[in-house]
Amino acid sequence: MFATTAQAQTPGAPAGAPAGGMGDLLQSPIIMMVGMVVLFYFLILRPQQKRVKDHQAMVGGLKRGDTVVLNSGVIGKVARVDDAELQVEIAPNVTIKVVKSMVSEVRARTETVANDTKG
Repeated sequence: MFATTAQAQTPGAPAGAPAGGMGDLLQSPIIMMVGMVVLFYFLILRPQQKRVKDHQAMVGGLKRGDTVVLNSGVIGKVARVDDAELQVEIAPNVTIKVVKSMVSEVRARTETVANDTKG
């Protein structure tokens, strides 16, 4: 009526031995940690690195006359470009100094002005 221990075992496997196979390999903590790191890289780190690279390219391409949106929401036209800063005209005869990395969007790009130099 009840199965004894000897009858319940699979043939060829000792009484205390694990079954083995692919299921045990996937339950290994090391394999799971490696899988989590790979998943973390592809879902979080890689897209963030791409956004940073795109932002640096956008900021590097700023020139006089471009209409920009700052992180604060201020919209203005670039009046002067320095190494790390911009002068943005936000109203007629009102310019502010802004750190280049605070530009969140370039709305309208202009053609290179005749007296601008690329550098």
